[in-house]
Amino acid sequence: MPILDVLSNALTMIKNAEAKGHREVIIWPSSKLVGNVLRVMQRYGYVGEIEFIEDGRGGKFKVQLLGKINNIGTIKPRVNVKADEIPRWEEKYLPARNIGLLIISTPKGVISHLEAKQMHTGGVLIAYVY
Repeated sequence: MPILDVLSNALTMIKNAEAKGHREVIIWPSSKLVGNVLRVMQRYGYVGEIEFIEDGRGGKFKVQLLGKINNIGTIKPRVNVKADEIPRWEEKYLPARNIGLLIISTPKGVISHLEAKQMHTGGVLIAYVY
């Protein structure tokens, strides 16, 4: 069966590995979007070191897990969001104030909702993590 959504597959691999108590996970297939989402999560301390392994077939990511993720997933359908609408989506996807991240793809790159509020920019909601 073909993998239709690489990001959703990657986040599910992370969620399952965290639930089993693993210290690292290999994510394949990889994409630039998956790499950018992992870097945002690393910046906020949800995952540790990220290593890209080139295998000649698109590559893999080796991700160190820190045991800090309770839930993670993609937002489907992808939702366009303006800067002043972000708090409404925080209430929908995150459990409480100042807990978790919404990951947004903007014209300035893949960033968290906190950075999007600070830059006062909108984009497309793609994932959440807490």
